[in-house]
Amino acid sequence: MAARVCVALTLVLCVAGCGALDTWTTSGNGHPPPTVSCWCTSYPNKTFCSWTEPSNATPPRYTATYSERLRPSVIKPCQLIAPDSSAPSLWRCHLPDLKLLTDYIVNVTAVHSDGSCSHLTSFMVEDIVKPDPPASIQVSSRNHSSVAVAWSPPPTWAHLDIFPLKYEMQYHYDHRGKTWTKRTGPFERTRAELKGLCPGRTYRFQVCARELLDLGQCSAWSAPVQVTVPGTV
Repeated sequence: MAARVCVALTLVLCVAGCGALDTWTTSGNGHPPPTVSCWCTSYPNKTFCSWTEPSNATPPRYTATYSERLRPSVIKPCQLIAPDSSAPSLWRCHLPDLKLLTDYIVNVTAVHSDGSCSHLTSFMVEDIVKPDPPASIQVSSRNHSSVAVAWSPPPTWAHLDIFPLKYEMQYHYDHRGKTWTKRTGPFERTRAELKGLCPGRTYRFQVCARELLDLGQCSAWSAPVQVTVPGTV
């Protein structure tokens, strides 16, 4: 009978002078560890981490925990959220009650029948702020060369009065067989007027949201809204 092979592998990656931590650990039959990414959809208290379940293996059992980097012995559970029909292989977990300006370490472990594998990653909430996209994008023509664009803040951003957002816009159009993209902003209000557009041309508009003081990054772009500028008579 062939001998069973057991492998234990740890890879540690330090970024920016070992400020950020990424550690992958595998034991047993060498299953690939989960790749975990974390983001904050509403600063400061709505933070999630996510990873994708492998499709070519028996689904493992997951455990997810987190701790402050300077208090590693105080370990708390990250609240697991199972995949749903919109993303059938995407696992998430919610990290409640995080402190500001504090380094955290997240440990996600996939437990298989013949071994386990883990990913440890670290972050500070201020570095991973990423709002959800703005909602209710509306575009209306003002005249033969301008449009008005209006939108609503992402509904998941809970404290606009304390942590306001700013917005950027991009729009696309087709000309001579190529797609052109232009960006404008930032805007601190939830509306903007764009001038100098071409009469009769069709444009596709998108908006993203970002924390006003540039914490983290801009949201994903909203779904495009298309409008055709009226042509001249």
